[in-house]
Amino acid sequence: MNEKIKTLVVEDEPLAREGLLTYLKEIDFAEVVGVCENALQANEYLASGVVDLMLLDIQMPKMTGIEFIKSFKNPPLVIFTTAYPNFALLGYELDVLDYLVKPFPLERLLKAMNKSREFFLLRNKGVQPSTERFFFVKCDQRYEKIIFDEVLFVEGMENYVVIHTVAKKIITLIRMKDLEGKLPSNEFIRVHKSYIVAIKAITSIDGNDLVITGKNIPMSREKKPEILEVLLRNKAN
Repeated sequence: MNEKIKTLVVEDEPLAREGLLTYLKEIDFAEVVGVCENALQANEYLASGVVDLMLLDIQMPKMTGIEFIKSFKNPPLVIFTTAYPNFALLGYELDVLDYLVKPFPLERLLKAMNKSREFFLLRNKGVQPSTERFFFVKCDQRYEKIIFDEVLFVEGMENYVVIHTVAKKIITLIRMKDLEGKLPSNEFIRVHKSYIVAIKAITSIDGNDLVITGKNIPMSREKKPEILEVLLRNKAN
């Protein structure tokens, strides 16, 4: 790749800023076009200069990195560099490219920068990088990332739901109604009080059941006409 990735460093701590700049000198495809100490300086720079990627701290005076990202309708590509791991979930919900927790080694920064290089290689070839659509659910003491395209169906139990994906089953304490609100309505359909299914995952219709990966999912009698209309409309398209 001959083209450099024009990188803006936004970091309020002098030592962390110098360390980051030292690392970036070792990455031949990274071109540091600006260095800012806070989000307001970065905002001014973005208004006047071309930036491909921001390496952005979170906890800064005047405005946090998260607040800064939220101020954009179409924010630039971002890698968060922060000492606070507890913002990781929010960072990924904001579609940041990567999330680095200080102190991190050069190899970790290189991995994140390689992600950005892959992005720009695809863009320069006229290929639109796929946007990973996802949400998070809490499982015990951790959060699980659920990718929309991998969900087959959701099964409701008494006080929890089981999310069946291509690779595994994920159990989480959430109401079916709340989970239904997280799923794209044009791709998922509630077919029973206890089931939500991915339309594209349905392989056949067997009487009053939908078949997904060999499992029969019941359709409620009241919803069946509406469900069949939706499915047949999708098949026709």
